[in-house]
Amino acid sequence: MLSHKKSLNILKKTNALLEGHFVLSSGLHSSKYIQCAKLLSFPNLADKICKSLANKIKKKFKKIDLILAPAMGGVIIGYEIGKLLKKETIFCERVNGKFTLRRGFNIKKGARVLIIEDVITTGKSSLECVKLIKKSKAKLIGFASIIDRSTKQSLKIKTGITSHLKIDVPTFNANKLPPELKSIPVTTPGSRFIK
Repeated sequence: MLSHKKSLNILKKTNALLEGHFVLSSGLHSSKYIQCAKLLSFPNLADKICKSLANKIKKKFKKIDLILAPAMGGVIIGYEIGKLLKKETIFCERVNGKFTLRRGFNIKKGARVLIIEDVITTGKSSLECVKLIKKSKAKLIGFASIIDRSTKQSLKIKTGITSHLKIDVPTFNANKLPPELKSIPVTTPGSRFIK
C-alpha cells in the first residue's frame, strides 16, 4: 500500500490538491480543495492509489455484490475499484436535483452494496445514494473513497469510511471564516448546485 507521503506527492504532482479559498459542494469553506478528476486524468498514477484502496476494501468487506458510485466524481473510481475487485459497478446521476438510477441500471433486492466516491467531506452525496439502496430493498455494507476529508463536525455518515487517504483540512461556515481565508478570493469548484 502507498504511504501517506507518497500519496500526497501524487496528488500534488497531478494538481489534484489545490490551495486557496474554496467553497466546497457542501457549502463549507476550506483552504484546500481536492479535485480527484485531476488525479484520475493520469491513469498510471491513479492506478497505484486505486490498488491500495481496493486492498483495504477487500480486507474490510468480505462479500460485495454491487458497487454504486454517484456521478460525476464517483464514476471513474467506482469503475476502477469494480474492475480490481471483479464486481458489477453502476452509477447514479442527478435528475432534477435528486440521484436516480438510469441507463438500465438497477439494484437487486437483497444485494450487498458498497458506495464508492472520490472524496467524502460531509457524506451528503453518499447518504443520497443510500436512499436508492433502501428503495431497492438492498443492503448497504459501507462507504469507501479515495480521500476522506471529513471532520467529526461535518460528517453525516456515522458508520465510518474506508479510504485510501485521510486528509484533515479544516472547513468553515461562511459566517465563521478565519482572517487568512477572508483575505483570499473565493473559488467554487464543486459540482453540486447549492441554494
